[in-house]
Formats: sequence, structure tokens, C-alpha cells
Amino acid sequence: MVFAKERSRRRWVRSTSFVGYLLVAPAIGSLLIIIAYPLVLSIIMSFSDKTIGNPGKFVGLGNFKYLLQLPVFRIALTNSLLYTAVTVALKLVLGLVFALLLYNLPKTRQFLVALALMPWFVPTSLTALMWWWMFNPLFGVFNRLLQNVGVAGIPWLSQPFWAKIAVMAVNIWRGIPFFATCFLAGLLAIPRDYYEAAMIDGAGSFMRFWKITLPLLKTTIGVVVLYSIIMTVADFEIVWLITKGGPQEATHLLGTLAYTVGLMSGRLGEGAATSLFLLPLLLLCSIWWLRSIRRSIRYEL
Repeated sequence: MVFAKERSRRRWVRSTSFVGYLLVAPAIGSLLIIIAYPLVLSIIMSFSDKTIGNPGKFVGLGNFKYLLQLPVFRIALTNSLLYTAVTVALKLVLGLVFALLLYNLPKTRQFLVALALMPWFVPTSLTALMWWWMFNPLFGVFNRLLQNVGVAGIPWLSQPFWAKIAVMAVNIWRGIPFFATCFLAGLLAIPRDYYEAAMIDGAGSFMRFWKITLPLLKTTIGVVVLYSIIMTVADFEIVWLITKGGPQEATHLLGTLAYTVGLMSGRLGEGAATSLFLLPLLLLCSIWWLRSIRRSIRYEL
């Protein structure tokens, strides 16, 4: 019996499964240290009244109930949802249009892809500072151009409406290359035979796009949109470096408000609760979204 168990253990060690687990172990360990540990610590902290220098005590859902009573939190929550919905929708549409243009330009495709990826490769902090300078009401590029054509300058960063437009524009400009590149990869994976057969049957450009391109890109679109939603909800650098949540706290997102409350004010428990407020909703949406993608893949197969 002992020898049988030993032989079974040796076979498992020599199997490809063991080698696979061994190879992914460093990545899993890094994720546990970098992501899982801070997340668990933040969840525990969100249920306490911990402050800097004070371990705090358990308060249950007290932080979340208190946050719902704050006008600035309601503004940040509304801004986060609106910011995510608008930017992800526009990045989806514009990224798909850009990918289709690149797909139909095979000769210059590589150069254009390399050029288009530059906004995504540039560090976010440098991008935000560049756009902050362009939005400056006195010497910014946009107001100078408007003044040259006889139009009054726009108070980009001093009025709530225009400040929201400004930070959304930066996020969209930065995210379009990622969407376009992913969609282009999906387009290149679609066999040309489908389009040729559709052309023989007399299908026009719109029908080929609607009946072939969109259905076969559905999985790619779903994964990219899910990733973008998660990253956009957690956006911090663009808003903080351009507006710092102003003017009049009108552009605060949950991330910037959590930084203000948790680190600048020292109320770590409230800051953790602010940053994790949408976590249950994102978790449920991610599970539902991934199951939908999995079902669509099984249907296609």
C-alpha cells in the first residue's frame, strides 16, 4: 500500500500538471502579495474606524452608512458611474471604428498601430500633466486656438461641467489605442472566406459588418469592455493630476475621494470603505459578464 502511494506520488510529480503548477507558482505568489493581501487588508479596515496612529475598533457597516449621508460621497459615486459609462462607451465605439480603418489599410497598418499605441504607452502622470497644460485657460492650446478663430476661451478647469468633460476626454484619448489594438487582433483572426462568401451572396458592407464582424468579435468586445470598466472605476491619476477633484469637489471619483479621506485626512477606515464601495457590484457584474462570454463561446463552438 505504501509503495503504491509512493509510485502514485512520483507519477504526479513527473506529470505535466505538476510542471504547470510549478511554473505558475511565482506569478500566483506575486499576485497574492501585491493584490490579494492589500485587498483583504482593505476589506478588514473598511469595517473599522481605524485612523493613522489608532488601530480602531470594529464598526460593521457604520462607515458605509456614514458615507451615504455625505453629499461629497454621493457626488463621487455619481461621477464614477457616469465617468465609467461615458468613457467606456465612447472608447468602444471609437476603438472599433479605428480598428476597422486599420484593418482596411494593410500597407500602412504596422506604422499606424505603432503610432496609435503611443498615448497608451506614455505614463499616465505625464499624459495628465500634458493635458492639464493644454486645458490651461491662459496659455493652453485649446483656448489659444479658439481665440484665433474669434471664439471666447472655455473655462475648462474652473467650471464643473467643463472639468468633467476635460477629464473624460483625457481618459478616452488614452484608452482608444488599447481598444483599437485588441479589436484589430480580433478582426485579423476572422477568416477572409466568410467575407468572400458574403460578397458572393450580395451582402453589402453594413450587412457584412452586422452579420459577420460583430458576432465574431463579441467575445473580444466582452473581455475588453469588462477590463476597461474595472480599470476606469479605479481611475485616479488623470482626475487627481488635472483637477484634484475640483472645482468645488465636482470631479471627485471614488478613488480620489478615498485618497483625500483615507490618506490626506487620516481616516483610514472611511477611506477603505470609499474605495471598496462598488466592489460587490463589480464582482457580481464580472461573474455575470464572464458567464455570458463563456456561454457565447460554447454556442459558437
